[in-house]
Amino acid sequence: MDNRFLLVIDLEATCWENRMTPAGEPQTIHNMEIIEFGCALANRNGELLDSRSFLVQPTRNPQLKEFCTSLTSITQSMINTAPAFPEVCQLIDAWLGQPHEDFIWCSWGNYDRLHIQADGEKHGAFPVIMKYPHLNLKRIWRRTTGQKRKNGMIHALEYHGLALEGHHHRGIDDARNMVRLLPYMDWSLEEELLTPPSGFRSQGSVASDRVVSIEEMDSAIREKAGE
Repeated sequence: MDNRFLLVIDLEATCWENRMTPAGEPQTIHNMEIIEFGCALANRNGELLDSRSFLVQPTRNPQLKEFCTSLTSITQSMINTAPAFPEVCQLIDAWLGQPHEDFIWCSWGNYDRLHIQADGEKHGAFPVIMKYPHLNLKRIWRRTTGQKRKNGMIHALEYHGLALEGHHHRGIDDARNMVRLLPYMDWSLEEELLTPPSGFRSQGSVASDRVVSIEEMDSAIREKAGE
């Protein structure tokens, strides 16, 4: 039994129908803004230890479109009272506490890692998880099951005979659903598949040594859309 805890994260972000911003720009990680960190602490056996939704008030496009609200179930009134990104990073750190030495965090795909990095660069603040390795749960699940095509979170749940609980594309619900998939992973693959931290800075320090490329962010958005 492996009882070390890990953190599962699922982000939601500002988004628009046809993937075009109000200014007529193609939707990318650099003009989308995180509006929710769905966080679930669990062990590798799939035991949920704690979970919390951290809402974020966007600044570039502060008014959510109906498309975004319908997709995520996050309303305008909910984010109007939410803190800004730097304060949310502090709240996540306080909630998480001091992680153990071999702590990792996970998400379904690479989108979440890349978007936290991009928004962190914009705001000059990162949650402490960016100091730790990241595990792409989609990748370890694919390696475990041999599934190559239908590998979104919904398909993974169906593959194991599990029904979706909650609202798909609500960060906290998706993070909790990912926890339910943890017992089905081959954890002997973990070390091989970890992505090391690409750079970290706390508020007010020098910039990270890694910038998200156009190719990475486009691939990540397509991956997120296909969950």
